[in-house]
Amino acid sequence: MFRLTGVTKAFDENVVLEDFDLAVAPGRTTVLIGLSGCGKSTVIRLMLAMIAPDSGIVTFDGTPVSGETAPALRQRMGYVIQGGGLFPHLTARGNVSLMARHLGWPAERITARIAELADLTHFPRDGLDRYPAELSGGQRQRVALMRALVLDPEVLLLDEPFGALDPIIRFQLTGDLREIFRTLAKTVVMVTHDLGEAAFFADHAVLLHRVGIVQQGTVAELVNSPADSFVETFVSAQRTLLDSLAAQA
Repeated sequence: MFRLTGVTKAFDENVVLEDFDLAVAPGRTTVLIGLSGCGKSTVIRLMLAMIAPDSGIVTFDGTPVSGETAPALRQRMGYVIQGGGLFPHLTARGNVSLMARHLGWPAERITARIAELADLTHFPRDGLDRYPAELSGGQRQRVALMRALVLDPEVLLLDEPFGALDPIIRFQLTGDLREIFRTLAKTVVMVTHDLGEAAFFADHAVLLHRVGIVQQGTVAELVNSPADSFVETFVSAQRTLLDSLAAQA
């Protein structure tokens, strides 16, 4: 669905990706993992043409992603950021329907689609006319997911969607989100720094470090057959943290 070929991207003197290659298979969930600053979010932004590569090419379903093609291609993509990114002056209904209204959908079609998405995401109907400040963190993230899904995109791009949530809401939302992924069978690209989240969602995990990919495959392959010392350290550090927290509980 996406292919990045020979992509290099730097911000000032900081090279984030160098000669980077990645293929995202359709109908599967690909999870990008790694330490902060390793380029995970940069990959998502390149896919959306929010930024352009310094060299190399990004394609979506065979079409080069660029400033010229982005407006049409983005209607085939849904995007969810950490914290939801909702417009505070719009109600939940207004946020979800924004693009549909921009594209001139009839009111009846918009109403029906919002009702369908509210059921899918387990969002209360009586919350649709509330503003983001009147919603919980989990509810705001569900609204952001509905907004991303309103045009029935072929692919969902999620950048640390659980990062701003407290543990209980995060636990509830992760279960619901995996159910949604399985129900819709869409292509999903998700960014996280959490190996547990990657294991929960990923059909294909991609571990980034120092401007490129150090290992990709299933999470079990990363855990059981680390490609190098960094992969082993990354896995061990997260295991140690989880074991330590469990011992303190």
